[in-house]
Amino acid sequence: MTGAAIAIIAAIFLWWFSTGVILLAVRRADQSGRHLQTVVAGLPLLVVGLWAVGVSLMRADVAGVYLGFLGALAIWGWIELAFLAGVVAGPMRDDCPPGLSGKPRFFRAFATVAHHELLLTLGLLGLVLVSGGAENQMALATYLILYLARIFAKLNLFFGVPRINLEFVPRRLSHLKSYFRRGPVTFAFPLAITALTALLAICTERLWFAGSDVTIVGYGLLTTLAALALLEHWLMVIPLPDAKLWRWMLPQQHPLPKTMPKEER
Repeated sequence: MTGAAIAIIAAIFLWWFSTGVILLAVRRADQSGRHLQTVVAGLPLLVVGLWAVGVSLMRADVAGVYLGFLGALAIWGWIELAFLAGVVAGPMRDDCPPGLSGKPRFFRAFATVAHHELLLTLGLLGLVLVSGGAENQMALATYLILYLARIFAKLNLFFGVPRINLEFVPRRLSHLKSYFRRGPVTFAFPLAITALTALLAICTERLWFAGSDVTIVGYGLLTTLAALALLEHWLMVIPLPDAKLWRWMLPQQHPLPKTMPKEER
């Protein structure tokens, strides 16, 4: 099996597996009420990610490429765990008032995820700083693709898409559902599709003309990640049962009470 094929399979598996593990951890936290403890227990993931990124910067070989990729995924994964557990989200924890629109709705929606956006941006800036001048910038490239895809996804959920999967929205973020808009696509969708398609085309072109094992593996991972990001956006329009990829591995979610105590939000 070629290096590119291994990289593609590895990226797909890590995307699926890491998503499932985070969803499982958050689902169990919802059931036990131990959200902060779950995030704290996940700190070794962040530490390992930081270590892997640090080591990768000094290695311009295939192992260094994988370390950078895995390190960025680990850092991103811990931040996502903190967000989905409701520990790092935003100051606004209430539902969107009926009829709210325009700038007030946008700023209120942003307040629901402001802390998460800040942490993601700090992570990106940190990687930019430590990667400056490094021969291996795989961690930065990986994180940047994830960052762009997440920004586009949030914008589309806010402005409106035909298909929104609410099944995996955690208990402490249930108020976010009121800020999503299910309806025809807006300017945000073609903007995201165009940008992600261009990114995928660039990565694919670099992979096609890669001349060493290092670049083949690196662009194999990045091309797959860009393709998955693009696919996730198309799934906001195309009615495919993507939730089945993870539903089988999660415990059944208990129904939410009609009103949630303020301290649990």
